[in-house]
Amino acid sequence: MPDESEERRDVPSPGPAGRGRGPSGRSLLVVAVGLAVVTAGVALGLVVAGPDTGVSRQASCGPTAPKLSVVGTGQATVSPDLLTVVVQVDAGGPSAAAALATDNAEATGALTTFKNGGVQARDISTSGLTLAPQYAYPKGIPTVTGYEVDNTITATLRDIAKSGGIIDAVVGSAGDALQIESIGFSSADPSIGQDHARARAAAQAEAHARALARAAGRSLGPVCALTDQSQVIEPDFNAALPSAGAASAAEVPISSGQQTQTAQVSLVYSLEPAG
Repeated sequence: MPDESEERRDVPSPGPAGRGRGPSGRSLLVVAVGLAVVTAGVALGLVVAGPDTGVSRQASCGPTAPKLSVVGTGQATVSPDLLTVVVQVDAGGPSAAAALATDNAEATGALTTFKNGGVQARDISTSGLTLAPQYAYPKGIPTVTGYEVDNTITATLRDIAKSGGIIDAVVGSAGDALQIESIGFSSADPSIGQDHARARAAAQAEAHARALARAAGRSLGPVCALTDQSQVIEPDFNAALPSAGAASAAEVPISSGQQTQTAQVSLVYSLEPAG
């Protein structure tokens, strides 16, 4: 018969619950529930953050996603603040040297008059200079009779209010040797008008897109593409002015008027179910 004391040693002795033992079944259950809650919370956070991530936006602009393309046009009116004047000084002489010397004197007078009128040296340039022989054809034989020089000067006037008086003085500085080829108005910073026109073009495109999406029972998603289709060309307001021989004693009237900048943009939106 087994010893009674040995049987008692095989039976666990009672003691305080959990002392000296691993986690009980109840503790394991609590931990498992806590992990499940945390995991669910992380998953919920990912779902909530999803629409604001680049992945969601990329998916909505994917090749198979429905899209809407629109084009907008905008205009902006600006007042020119620059006047560019192109004048030509012509002189002739029996020799190339004589013709060039005469033309240099006349051109120097025009340049000095521009500078005395307040035009900066950086705004005055020689934009063309030609020296060519002049021919006569006695009995069909070409014969050099002299030489002619054409000197073209371009000046930018930054004070349009004073430009009439400056042009009048320049015309008188060289007499019949000088003629005005053209004048043109422009803006010192054309990007101001261009940017305003682009902004209005984009606003028009967005308004059209919203109206079309609403008519189709959809909502606009993110912008998938934006293209500037503008061909910005500085408007050219040229006017012929009288030559020195035809100029009157009165100051030449100059009016800059206004210029219109036009821009065009195209937008591609993704389409989403109406909210």
